[in-house]
Amino acid sequence: MKLASTWGVLLFLVLAMAAKGSEEELAIPSWTMSDHQFLSGQIDAAKRVNLLGGLMFPDKEPVGPVPVIVLLHGSDGPRSAAAWNWARILARAGFASLRVDSYSARGHDQIYTNQGAVGEFANVVDAFSALAVLAQDQRIDPKRIVVMGFSRGGIGALYTAMRRFEDIWAPTGLQFAGHLPFYPPCNFALEGQLEVGPEPIRAFHGDADVWNPLLPCKNYIDRLAAAGHDASLTVYEGAHHSFDHPGSPSYNVVSDAQTSRACFRREVNGILTNSATGNAFSWTDDCVELGPAVQMNPAAMSAAEQDVLAFLADLF
Repeated sequence: MKLASTWGVLLFLVLAMAAKGSEEELAIPSWTMSDHQFLSGQIDAAKRVNLLGGLMFPDKEPVGPVPVIVLLHGSDGPRSAAAWNWARILARAGFASLRVDSYSARGHDQIYTNQGAVGEFANVVDAFSALAVLAQDQRIDPKRIVVMGFSRGGIGALYTAMRRFEDIWAPTGLQFAGHLPFYPPCNFALEGQLEVGPEPIRAFHGDADVWNPLLPCKNYIDRLAAAGHDASLTVYEGAHHSFDHPGSPSYNVVSDAQTSRACFRREVNGILTNSATGNAFSWTDDCVELGPAVQMNPAAMSAAEQDVLAFLADLF
């Protein structure tokens, strides 16, 4: 998605100015790899990359090590107003946050026009890399680090819960205390995807989302809950994709954006395949469509803020 108007750009600048002086730049060593390398656990084939993140502490001086929420942007990239907005919300509520920039060091400012430019599971690795860095900071409580992601970033927030990926990619002895995916694509069938840790998963989605439709996520969360896991989905009526994105105040069809909404991807021997063809999935496949839409929904945004803060207060 992209900033929909001059108003959105101005809002980004306002949020950036509000955060200036209270955000620290943090280096995050991570890896760049294909989805096949990720799914196969081919660490030796991955390439090192040095990401940057913005670490923001609560508005009020904290007493002792603080909890942190790792924020993973969507395919619109690190300038996303959604991540900035949530960083300020969290700071006011007494939580630290780390905005991870998954694209700049990889040579992109956005990838919604070419979703294949970065592997779909790259931010799973980035999230675990951020966890490792944060856990070394004495100002931060390593047992109270939550991951929260938006759209593409929601993949990282959701699938970091899988035991299989924790075993391969998570720093030894560390795991996220909670997972907060916002409107991610859930149209995957991954090996072991019902095997997740005991940490809570709280997903958030709009029922009018035409970028990453609700049903695949509802089906996946329902299956996790039926398997006895602490997973639930909150659905906001009438809310579109990016309902919490202040840069999209009006309904905006992003004509050059790619969406996999008509695709279903199945993992076969570590390869992400198109279930309709049986071949390796590509963003040039016929099921890939253009022109999904975004729109902020003030009511859904307000409700999501209350829901997230209530969850964090209860968790911590």
